Amino acid sequence: MLPWKRVLRPLTALLLTAAVVAVPAATAQASTASSTGWNDYSCEPSAAHPDPVVLVHGTFANGTDNWLALAPYLEARGYCVFSLDYGQLPGVPLVYGLGPIDESAAQLQVYVDKVLAATGAAKVDLVGHSQGGMMPRYYLKFLGGAAKVDTFVGIAPDNHGTTLDGLTKLLPYFPGAEDVIASAAPALADQVAGSAFLTKLNAGGDTVPGVHYTVIATRYDEVVTPYTSQFLSGSDVHNVLIQNLCSVDLSEHALLGLTDRIAFHEVSNALDPAHATTTNCLSALS
Repeated sequence: MLPWKRVLRPLTALLLTAAVVAVPAATAQASTASSTGWNDYSCEPSAAHPDPVVLVHGTFANGTDNWLALAPYLEARGYCVFSLDYGQLPGVPLVYGLGPIDESAAQLQVYVDKVLAATGAAKVDLVGHSQGGMMPRYYLKFLGGAAKVDTFVGIAPDNHGTTLDGLTKLLPYFPGAEDVIASAAPALADQVAGSAFLTKLNAGGDTVPGVHYTVIATRYDEVVTPYTSQFLSGSDVHNVLIQNLCSVDLSEHALLGLTDRIAFHEVSNALDPAHATTTNCLSALS
């Protein structure tokens, strides 16, 4: 590689990262001044976007902080956008997604029905980050959600669990550690690769008929490892590695869902495939 290319590549990555962070921040700031759309139960879905979008946060997050950038991004594109809090533990404020995941899926079931009743829509689209990109699959598979969901997009989802770079494999060497984790935060235990919850979820296939699935992952994910475990198998699945769309995208697990407008562009494509446009590095500025 020529010397100038060795300099240009990290510089491009740095500028792209700055754009990914700065542009959503400005968008979120503008959204604070305008409350239209997000969790507005009087929102009427348009003919162009008839499915309301329900955003599903990740572990240790909530239905506001996780979506300060993506919610206004989708609002600006004409979607009715909603988000819920789920998986609350008694005495633990502000951070959610900690309760048993099957119970969280039941909370999602109730919330989707609430959104459908308010908007008059026939179906919703779901977009989730991390646990929120996996948990809805339980709703789709076991709680009748497939009849009420058109498209499901998972951003950095732990569809087949995580090894946390191999750390979870050390748990058997610490007697009682797994029980402590399961008692303190059941969702954490449910997300360990090989857990009883994930074994049940993935038995018989990753997907259910009638739902369009998209998975967006980053090779720099340090939370859901290996990152390839995020991908789904099925006849109606679109698996995306963000670096295949923009090789200098440095987003890791959190940033992919919180601020990465390249990922957001791909979310938009998944929600409206009839009007999809090419996702590349310049999508960070769109």
